[in-house]
Amino acid sequence: MKSINREILSLAIPSIITNITTPLLALMDVAIVGHMGDASYIAAIAIGGTIFNMIYWLFAFLRMGTSGLSAQAHGANDGDELNLVLSRGLLVAISASLIIILVSPVIAWISFAIMDVDGGVKLMAGKYFAILVWGAPAVLSTYTFSGWALGRKNPKAPMWVSFIINISNILVSLILVYVFRLKIEGVAFGTLSAQWIGALSFIFIIYRQYRPKLPTLDRVLQKSALKRFFSVNADIFFRTCCLIAVTVWFTRAGSQQGTIVLAVNTLLMQFFILFSYFMDGFAFAGESLCGNCLGAKDKFKMSQSVRALLYWGTGVALIFTLAYFFCGEWIMTLLSGDLDVIEASREYIHWVILIPVMGFLAFTWDGVYIGITRTREMLLSMAAATVIYFTLFFILFPYLGNDGLWIAFLCYLVSRGLILHIANNKVMQDIFLE
Repeated sequence: MKSINREILSLAIPSIITNITTPLLALMDVAIVGHMGDASYIAAIAIGGTIFNMIYWLFAFLRMGTSGLSAQAHGANDGDELNLVLSRGLLVAISASLIIILVSPVIAWISFAIMDVDGGVKLMAGKYFAILVWGAPAVLSTYTFSGWALGRKNPKAPMWVSFIINISNILVSLILVYVFRLKIEGVAFGTLSAQWIGALSFIFIIYRQYRPKLPTLDRVLQKSALKRFFSVNADIFFRTCCLIAVTVWFTRAGSQQGTIVLAVNTLLMQFFILFSYFMDGFAFAGESLCGNCLGAKDKFKMSQSVRALLYWGTGVALIFTLAYFFCGEWIMTLLSGDLDVIEASREYIHWVILIPVMGFLAFTWDGVYIGITRTREMLLSMAAATVIYFTLFFILFPYLGNDGLWIAFLCYLVSRGLILHIANNKVMQDIFLE
């Protein structure tokens, strides 16, 4: 068990570092435009960033699906299948990127209409979007490379690429904005450059370490393999749609209650995001470990790995619960200097104390199920949890207001994990009988 714990930490820690540093890309853009002297620049970046977050979120299956499939191939010591998984992932990434670029004017038009953006902000956001959309091939390819490296038990590659992307973004954006005076175009080109530098860095790292061989197009497009590839990724795609629906509705319900409550919910949700950065690290470890165990047909190590992951998840949940209990109000003062928002948050901060305990099972089992590519169960659990969320919301919100919203969200979190936990025994029996 000690060796498994060491393996989990060796996979989880670099992934946690990657998760923490990744948001710096968007944060740097906001920090730079924040010193341009016009709030409309920040608004334009926020709108453009939201559009890209939604687009790329839908393609998260490229990382998760590739991770599980490559982990199983790596566990089976099947180099040919590893090359095929990478090739299929990149083929989908490039194809999807080209479609995004082609329909980008329509995406921008619909997004600006939904967000009710007009005037100078719309013009600047349009410029930002039109430049940054050319980074789609780099971003989606990086998702594929990240999943493939993680499946091969190499979380350090995504970590180093994340560092390279953030350093590049800082340097190029600062030069373009403050030396060449390009303003919002400089910020966009800085981020675009960083995205492509990151993708090219990934190509260099993967080629240097593994020298993968490109299979023939006939093998890449093999019907049975493609069917499995798209089945896995379709489940993850629709699961992500449910996740987006919950997130968007949570924000919408907060905005209906006024600016103060919206601000409070936005800041309190940062507690969930911080916890997710750490739990996702252990989930990524679960993807790699469990996928490798399945590929190697090692039932005993699979059982030990799942047990160890649950122990680590429980430990992280308890640490965050205690931290939020004793330091929650202090953290809020770090997140906001608005006294009205801080005062209003005291009414709801007890809900975030429950987030770690209610949510750790969902993260842990997501990692396990992605690794063994049982994505249909993941989709069904997410769909059921989403139904529970909306049902409770419509029942409780009219009477409890924002408390009802948070109760619905916490029940959504815990139900995701419990459903996968209950299904685990049957799933494990099935995968080793296949």
